[in-house]
Amino acid sequence: MLVESPPEQSAAVPAAPRAPHAARAAGLLAALLVLALVALASIAVGAKQMPLEQVWHGLFHYSGTPADVVVKDLRVPRTVLGLMVGLGLGLSGAVMQALTRNPLAEPGILGVNAGAAAAVVSAISFLGASTLTEYVWWAFLGAAVVSVVVYVLGGSRSATPVRLALAGTAASAALVGYINAVQLMDNRALEKLRFWTVGSLASANMETVRQVAPFLLVGAVLALCLGRPLNAMAMGDDTARALGSNLTLTRITAMVAITLLCGAATAACGPIVFIGLMIPHLVRLITGPDMRWVLAYSAVLSPVLLLGADVVGRVVTRPAELQVGIVTALIGGPVFIYLVRRKRMAQL
Repeated sequence: MLVESPPEQSAAVPAAPRAPHAARAAGLLAALLVLALVALASIAVGAKQMPLEQVWHGLFHYSGTPADVVVKDLRVPRTVLGLMVGLGLGLSGAVMQALTRNPLAEPGILGVNAGAAAAVVSAISFLGASTLTEYVWWAFLGAAVVSVVVYVLGGSRSATPVRLALAGTAASAALVGYINAVQLMDNRALEKLRFWTVGSLASANMETVRQVAPFLLVGAVLALCLGRPLNAMAMGDDTARALGSNLTLTRITAMVAITLLCGAATAACGPIVFIGLMIPHLVRLITGPDMRWVLAYSAVLSPVLLLGADVVGRVVTRPAELQVGIVTALIGGPVFIYLVRRKRMAQL
């Protein structure tokens, strides 16, 4: 009789860890529902007020009327691009923070977005680039170069969160000054990039979506596959090697994913900051440090923030629009100050 009781207890033990897993899965489903609602709001709400009947007609009974054109040809591509770019920025921020073990790591703060923007501005002004495909490749090059420069300036393997943030801030300031100088000297570049450089979804179309989708898709797949290796790296390089993790391959894959995601997002919409900083921190409060869940949640909640900010920008200044990059910067500034002042900021 006494011998049979331990098996009964051991049979009940596996049930304990399933509760957090179920809660996380339920939370992810709820986040997907919120994302669907925000996407619908992005289609239904705009600088031009429109009854829901007209929105429905433009989506499912398109007849070429001006209202149908606004819905089908302007708002739908804008929403789809916002979903893709938000996913790219959130995933790249989460991967970057885990890779560098730096809670302040973010494509904007570490200068990656500014590097991509500077390369695109240079290509337009000096090399005559005029298509989004060209923008994408130049954005990739600029993002990759600045990532390496900031990593070296921050101390390479001995880099600390503060040194990387300072190096990224310095690089961003220098590149923003360069971008402004080029635009002032070249009226054509100024006209072409007037809204792009502050981050905007206003010029989105399905051609843009088709051109950046392959890059964002490949980058997202690579990033989502890094959950387990990044979990191993969080325990330290020696422990990760003991567990069989290939650190070199993980770092290379992570940098390729970051470059693809940031380069494509920046080429499509311009540099949009703070998305990749705020969302991973919010997600870790919900999921804990497990990167598999952090990446999954970041891929869902980042588009929620980006599309939500875009909707706010369309509403608060009607009939004009406030660019989404400005809205996210206004939201992200106070959040960044809060993160810097946190005593346990460096712990991920």
